[in-house]
Amino acid sequence: MARRQKARFAMFALTFAEYGPSSVLAVAEVPEPHAGPGQIRIKVRTAAVNPIDWKIRAGYLQELFPVEFPGIPGFDSAGIVDEVGEGVTGVKVGDEVIGYGPTAQAEYTVVDHFTLKPASMSWELAAALPTAAETAVRALELLGLAEGQTVVIDGAAGSVGSAAVQFAVAKGLNVIGTASEGNHDYLRSIGAQPTVYGEGLAERVAALAPEGVHGAIDAAGAGSLPELAAVTGEPKQVVTIADFSGSVPEARVTTHSSAFHALAEATALFESGKFDLRIDSVHELADAAKAQDASQTGHAAGKLVLNVAN
Repeated sequence: MARRQKARFAMFALTFAEYGPSSVLAVAEVPEPHAGPGQIRIKVRTAAVNPIDWKIRAGYLQELFPVEFPGIPGFDSAGIVDEVGEGVTGVKVGDEVIGYGPTAQAEYTVVDHFTLKPASMSWELAAALPTAAETAVRALELLGLAEGQTVVIDGAAGSVGSAAVQFAVAKGLNVIGTASEGNHDYLRSIGAQPTVYGEGLAERVAALAPEGVHGAIDAAGAGSLPELAAVTGEPKQVVTIADFSGSVPEARVTTHSSAFHALAEATALFESGKFDLRIDSVHELADAAKAQDASQTGHAAGKLVLNVAN
């Protein structure tokens, strides 16, 4: 889709003027943001699509994430620094960076949290990294496990799950990951012992970890909390990022980002050959509705990425 010439001091962004289905999304002209103290502005090359994007757009998360219309989706961006706010150190205009913050799916975005992009990292992986890495590290830190202990990650082949596997392996944890059988070779390749999810999980995990399990992460939201609590023997050692049913009241639910250091940790692991994420597909910004629809099915085989630079 060809873009018309934009007005001065304006940019093109993916927007939605009301809650609703993906058809409410449109590329529109909006005012450019500018970096304030402690912030940088990124000229965006790529941005990732996450399940939270369509949930916010549909109006399912109005209490947690209220939208001032027109809303601009996205939290994960990668691009070139073109403004540096007061007090910012370690980056300069022209640097390639990975950014984490709202309104990512636009020509320009302003972020408080960022890290330098390794030169060898693709723009697609750079955009895919922030939410997956931050969420994975936050969940692992809540568990507080020590080297040599065992963690179960339910939904280990997804973006957050696979990031959690790789961070856990890097910390010296033993990892058991659930996924469909078609993803078991992938889990082995990133250091996890695979098993299928669903009924009987507690028994299968007990066979793989006869000395016990010290923590569990629910990255799937597929109703596994009771079995994960049984596996650990301690419901407080279960962290979920996706199940808000309250089926195990003692399990810990984490929703708000705080582990921003995860961006730099992920890039360091990448540079040592120990971190990667699968990319399902790359879409143009004008085709973002298709990407959100694909995300909503839950069947994407990796991250969905938007090409914003064109």
